[in-house]
Amino acid sequence: MSSNRLAFETSPYLQQHADNPVHWYPWGEEALTAAREEDKPILLSIGYSACHWCHVMAHECFEDPSVAAVMNRLFISIKVDREERPDLDQIYQTAHSLLTQSAGGWPLTMFLTPDQKPFFGGTFFPKTSRYGLPGFTGVLEQVAHAYREQRPQIEQQNASFLEVLQQTQPAGVGRGLELNDTLISSAIDALIATFDRQHGGFGGIPKFPHAAELEFCLYFAKREARLREHALFTLAEMARGGIYDQLGGGFSRYSVDHYWMIPHFEKMLYDNGPLLGLYADAWRLERNPLFERVVEETAAWVKREMQAEAGGYFSSLDADSDGAEGRFYVWSRDQIRQLIDADEYALVSAHYGLDGEPNFEHRDWHLHVLEQLHVVASQLEITQQRARDLLNSARHKLFAARGQRVRPRRDEKILVSWNALMIRGMAHVARIFGREDWLDSARRAARFIAERMFDGKRLLATFKNERAQLNAYLDDYAFLVLALLELAQADFRSDELEFARFLSDALLAQFEDAQDGGFYFVSHEHEPLILKPKPGHDHATPSGNAAAALALLRIGHMLGELRYIASAERALRLFTPLMARRPGGFATMGMALNELLVPTRTVILRGSSEGLEPWRRELSNSVEADTLLLALDAGAQGLPAVLDKPAPGSGVNAYLCQGVTCLGPVQNMAALRLLMNQANVPVAES
Repeated sequence: MSSNRLAFETSPYLQQHADNPVHWYPWGEEALTAAREEDKPILLSIGYSACHWCHVMAHECFEDPSVAAVMNRLFISIKVDREERPDLDQIYQTAHSLLTQSAGGWPLTMFLTPDQKPFFGGTFFPKTSRYGLPGFTGVLEQVAHAYREQRPQIEQQNASFLEVLQQTQPAGVGRGLELNDTLISSAIDALIATFDRQHGGFGGIPKFPHAAELEFCLYFAKREARLREHALFTLAEMARGGIYDQLGGGFSRYSVDHYWMIPHFEKMLYDNGPLLGLYADAWRLERNPLFERVVEETAAWVKREMQAEAGGYFSSLDADSDGAEGRFYVWSRDQIRQLIDADEYALVSAHYGLDGEPNFEHRDWHLHVLEQLHVVASQLEITQQRARDLLNSARHKLFAARGQRVRPRRDEKILVSWNALMIRGMAHVARIFGREDWLDSARRAARFIAERMFDGKRLLATFKNERAQLNAYLDDYAFLVLALLELAQADFRSDELEFARFLSDALLAQFEDAQDGGFYFVSHEHEPLILKPKPGHDHATPSGNAAAALALLRIGHMLGELRYIASAERALRLFTPLMARRPGGFATMGMALNELLVPTRTVILRGSSEGLEPWRRELSNSVEADTLLLALDAGAQGLPAVLDKPAPGSGVNAYLCQGVTCLGPVQNMAALRLLMNQANVPVAES
């Protein structure tokens, strides 16, 4: 029998805590009313189901009756899934940083007054003091005492704190500032300054993929050779590292070392969608078979382990299994030796470094490429084809054996924003590699959202147990527009474009700040919170404002909707001062700014479906990242005027457009490529 109210929630993370002796509430009016009526402070605990340290704190504290008794006596305790409520997570992570002057993370532990204002916080707390951290029970007693005995000081602190919290948001001071290429140049310089030239990536440990920054590097690769070189080097190092699952495909959330060797083993949908697209774009620039293999294996993992039968993509895989982090993925040397033959072991041992020191907790091995395959082949005096055959055979056996282990838990809630990132990635790789099965996977997920998470008027953010709920956020709308535009390039369908138009209208109507520009993270009808964030800085996922600006610029030019373009420009102007001060954190905003300064290019192809396919296949592997490619069947009806170009009686008409200005048709690839190599499209036929 559950002792708290979480048993009725759909979130797998909240369900994990439904049998705690803590009297947990989900976030909502019932909890807030109880705090006011009982005059108790709120203990707000934010985490997610794949979070290792969330599990540790749960086992030590929330499952312990003695700790729970203190929590129940002194606090109204609220448990939040950060993936379902990113609005609350943004607000209270920012609050934590301001209060403690230190980085946040999960689990996030914040103490609030009954009117939602934070006055103390931390992240992980052990039950008893260790790691230089105070014991949780002592913290609870001290915080409750402060709330009772120092109320005037807390109220005074809260008044000042809310002013500071509001100052973290962009103000309407950018409207008179010039939008120019200098901001992009500054962003390029800032990224170059943070390159890890030895191991790839940006900054120190822990090493995150930083997909937005890598996308920026590939986007501007022609402009700055160092961006191209660093992106390709980083992607290769990650693909050979342990952050990449060498047997099953897909990437973990981050590496705990400089070398991409040992990951924090949770796998998140939101990382793998953008990384899919990045590896496809890297393959286009440099036909490295390693990049193609990563795309193939990661897409296979997504379809095999992360896609629901109904079409949507699940959220994550846990870091832990069978009671320990990484246990599903690591090996002893004897386990491997017993599963494969002597020739396979000789190759695998050299390739993955099994004859060296264990790299995981001083006893086991987590597979990463220590020596590249062609080098190992030379050492063993075998052909490269023989080496590939031996490696593939060994990997197949190890993967099959691993499948018999206790699997990590899977968070099976379906989130619009994360699904949109994966839809975009899968549609992109489908277009580049000509894979109908990958396109079908992306389209099934898009159809699931349209049919199960959209009520005809608004998106709902999360789906679980046959129930869609919670008003969708800025990221949901912005990421989904970008995903639908990628689907349109892979295989144009007018109903999906109309859905993208609807979502773009909703961005303006439900999220835009009409006075100062930019977009709030929550809609205008959202419940009152202590802050309405306007995120512009990229984090693990692109900034919602930047993604919205980029999406609106692209669909605005595609449809000839100038109000979308104007809205994107207002958002970019709002963030100009922040971009100027911290250019390295605004990679997605930099790409959007480029497409405002040099309007989005579109190649429109008109002809029979049979005639279009060779053009689409060839151009998909060569068009620049800032160019949209639309292959429109001659019989397509109801197209927007900008796209409704004449089709020839036979063959293909190709139109090169910049913004809403298009050149006349050309009917051979050489002529089209000559036009595309020009810096800008001259004013011509519209």
